[in-house]
Amino acid sequence: MSSSIDVSLGEVAVALVLVAIAVVASRWRRAGLEEDIGVAVVRSFIQLTAIGYVIDVIFEQDSIALVLALLGVMVLFGALTARQRAERVPGAFLPLLISLSAAAAATLGLVVALGIIEPEPRFLVPVGGMVVGNSMTAAAVALNRLGEDVTDNAREVEATLALGATSTQAVAPLVRRSLRSGLIPLIDSTKTTGLIFFPGTMVGMLLAGADPTDAVRLQLILLYALLGSVSIAALTATTLARRNFFTSAEQLRDPPPP
Repeated sequence: MSSSIDVSLGEVAVALVLVAIAVVASRWRRAGLEEDIGVAVVRSFIQLTAIGYVIDVIFEQDSIALVLALLGVMVLFGALTARQRAERVPGAFLPLLISLSAAAAATLGLVVALGIIEPEPRFLVPVGGMVVGNSMTAAAVALNRLGEDVTDNAREVEATLALGATSTQAVAPLVRRSLRSGLIPLIDSTKTTGLIFFPGTMVGMLLAGADPTDAVRLQLILLYALLGSVSIAALTATTLARRNFFTSAEQLRDPPPP
């Protein structure tokens, strides 16, 4: 049912016309985003081209070990990237690394164990990339919110500690808010899927000539898998990171310098 799609570099270059619109809009409104847009375009071209060759090698070798290595690299860079968003969280890298690893391992392990996808590189690589990417975003947003809330509500937290509460009890409301912040974007996008926008996987399958019913069912599987993975990532990240705000004596640490 599917057919291959041939896309030339010329067609990619023509698509830059749309990028030019973004540049013109930024300059017109003096938003100062022209440089960021240019960097984003160049980086996306280099990164996607490079990963395309890497994936081609993995598919040719048909090696699960190479798949695991690629996912490990994704998790590492995902944790490093998310750490930049969580500047106010002390020692945020390790909780992020553990949370992304847990989300990827649990989600991919479960969908393979249940027979939803085959344990083959052509399935594990794209699904794993989506899982790690969405988990990174959710964990970064959650920790960013947690760091800001703990910093802004330091006096309230210290007052709660002075009244005899544990560190877990003192930041529990803040952890709940940060967890909600990390999960709400994907939950809202899942609610509006099919009404306001078509997800990328579904669009890709339709462009490749797949049956619409198959495209919809695969997209539903991925949406449900992503909901699980971002929940694991955000929950694990906030649970581990909240401890870093306190000393061994359960005293609130000074926030890290900006």
